[in-house]
Amino acid sequence: MKAKRRKEQMFHEYFKEWVNLYKVGAIRSITLQKYYVVEQKLQELAPNLKLKELDRYSYQQLLNDYALTHEKQTTMDFHHHLKGAILDAVDEGVLTQNPTRKIIIKGKAPRPKKAKFLNQFEVQALLKELNLTEEINWDWFILLVVKTGLRFSEALALTPLDFDFSKQKIDINKTWNYKKTTGSFQPTKNESSNRKIQIDWQLAMQFSQLIKAKEPDKPIFVKSRVFNSTINNRLGVLCTRANIPIITVHSLRHTHASLLLFAGVSIASVANRLGHSSMTTTQETYLHIIQELENQDNDKIIRHLSMLM
Repeated sequence: MKAKRRKEQMFHEYFKEWVNLYKVGAIRSITLQKYYVVEQKLQELAPNLKLKELDRYSYQQLLNDYALTHEKQTTMDFHHHLKGAILDAVDEGVLTQNPTRKIIIKGKAPRPKKAKFLNQFEVQALLKELNLTEEINWDWFILLVVKTGLRFSEALALTPLDFDFSKQKIDINKTWNYKKTTGSFQPTKNESSNRKIQIDWQLAMQFSQLIKAKEPDKPIFVKSRVFNSTINNRLGVLCTRANIPIITVHSLRHTHASLLLFAGVSIASVANRLGHSSMTTTQETYLHIIQELENQDNDKIIRHLSMLM
């Protein structure tokens, strides 16, 4: 009877109940918000689609409708959010077949991509434009992210207590929820994001002076509500002055990783430094760089072997 009653339920209602049952309290609030957005979009696109009517045809039509206004990757993300609930409906016997099987992901033409990272010479040009005053400002924030590869929310959450200047390390153990009006500390993205990052002696000396009078358990960069656009706008000004591609603060993280990879640092070390849950994430994100390095290695191998008699 329960399965029969479920079949008459609207798909968006079932998805909402599924999110409340399996996701609330189990995932970070920022991730949970994505499920809520999907639920709203589902209700908008298919307000009258019943669970019993969900088959490959109706599901493909749903994805096609979504893809009209979204890029292919965004459509893929939308599909993955829905798929978990659908597979559970199959397991429960509410659906007799998996409607997501052999689905086709479409999407509108992607927008021109901004530069994902800077090369070493561009980074040096950017750093020359920084206005590193005696007081903490956003230029210091930019320098820190360039040299550590921290996520935006991780850098915002840093307090004086997180710095160990004797060992030249920063302890990453929390993030700052900047999307809320008041702002607050929250856990890191995942367990592997809790890490200690080695910093160079120059950065250690600079920050030891900058934060010595700061409250030990208060964020060093946050004075009022912070917007991602504030730092990106400042970064855009600096990039323009330096005559280099305009990038975002998240691209500074990619820049940090790419510089390390080109310097010969192992993928495992880069993954640990970035707080990736596995090396696979690092390999997939920086595949183009890794392939370029492999080509360089192949040239070195051939040159070395050709010298053997």
